[in-house]
Amino acid sequence: MRRCYISVGGNIRPEEAIPRALDMLHSVCPIRAVSTFYRTAAIDRPEQPPYLNGVALILYGGQPGLLKRDILRPIEAALGRVRTADPYAARPVDLDVILCGTLVVDESGLRLPDPDIRERVFLAAGLLELEPELILPGTALFIQDLFTQEQRDTLVPDMPFTTALKERFHA
Repeated sequence: MRRCYISVGGNIRPEEAIPRALDMLHSVCPIRAVSTFYRTAAIDRPEQPPYLNGVALILYGGQPGLLKRDILRPIEAALGRVRTADPYAARPVDLDVILCGTLVVDESGLRLPDPDIRERVFLAAGLLELEPELILPGTALFIQDLFTQEQRDTLVPDMPFTTALKERFHA
């Protein structure tokens, strides 16, 4: 079993969709931990409501492409996610494999470690919280070196939501 990290977010009633998505995920892959969830502005879409974003740690024994295709995408669809040509369209839930053990993958539709880890402070902050000594596979980069403390301090945590999820998953 590999330790796989899943980015979890949404901006259409995420307070309802994210716990449901995590329940569905937990029914097939044990959730071992969840990070703090942060309120973040929608990327390139100021008219959209803010997102709730965090990271979940699961144990998974299969290939990450199958995790994405056979588990994560069906959960998104079941909760009303409609994929369009717009990668920044509003959505109830967005689930992506961002790291899976020490695997380095570069194939159509899946890159691990996910390049967004280096671009989105909330992903790096979630990984840092769950695995402080993490070195990104295929690199010599420590997770804590990707963003400064000042950058991490700009994040807006939703502690009531986070606390409820941590209690729900005993994480």
